[in-house]
Amino acid sequence: MITEDLLDQYRVDGTLIRVVRDADAKNDVKGIVVAWDDETVMIRKQNRRIVKLDRNHHYQPFAEERNVEWIEG
Repeated sequence: MITEDLLDQYRVDGTLIRVVRDADAKNDVKGIVVAWDDETVMIRKQNRRIVKLDRNHHYQPFAEERNVEWIEG
């Protein structure tokens, strides 16, 4: 689960992030962190729509190479 500190850093910096939900790259969500609570994170996508995602997904900066090791291990 992603930490409060990391979420806050992504929000304050306006970091474009990738949310890896499964092994298929088509299902990734790209956007910026808007808000969060104990179980969910709200991401604003490029088309300005807000999606609410589980905090147990893998969150990483979009500039980094896509990481799916956490799915396999």
